[in-house]
Amino acid sequence: MRTLHALLCLSLLCSSTTVHAECACLWEGSFSEVQQSADLVIAARVLNIKGNAVDVEVEETLRGRAYLENLRVWMETRDYCRPPAEDFPVDSRWVFALKRITELPSDGFDPSTPNQSFGRVDDYYLSSCGGYWLNYSGEAVTGNLVNAPRWARDPDMTPVLMDLLRAFLRNEADGEALLKASREDPALTDLMLDTKAFLRGDEGRQ
Repeated sequence: MRTLHALLCLSLLCSSTTVHAECACLWEGSFSEVQQSADLVIAARVLNIKGNAVDVEVEETLRGRAYLENLRVWMETRDYCRPPAEDFPVDSRWVFALKRITELPSDGFDPSTPNQSFGRVDDYYLSSCGGYWLNYSGEAVTGNLVNAPRWARDPDMTPVLMDLLRAFLRNEADGEALLKASREDPALTDLMLDTKAFLRGDEGRQ
């Protein structure tokens, strides 16, 4: 009986390790750098969390082409270097630099953990090896945008206007412009956001 109990504990430990093993990758850079290697850059709202994936509504395609209005983005499981799905609550908004899944590894699906998977071909995954996502609130973004400390997900910075990020992704602004904006007086950014809201006739900003 004692032997059976020990084997059961070992089995549970191995299963847990399979799902939550640590990943190992080198830091690839801030968003301004890593977005170049992404297959798709979008502004999106989280609809659902399903296992280690999130379903998102594409609000705007910033680079590349999204063929569907809703996409599934696969997150952390096993030793895959991705952020946890729980870091992206339902109704939160983000800018994602995504990579498309083009093939599956032989062990990409484990029947013992059916709600945890590498993903599906033609879906997308989010890497944690750089600044592959930005928080998108109102009309501004924050996060590891440009020249930020390695592994810092919420560095001290001034929110940067989404219009400037759009210009950067269209090659109409450079990284220095992003860096300067991220270090401006926050009051100036608030004034610009309030002015944009006034011109649109909004009663107030979110």
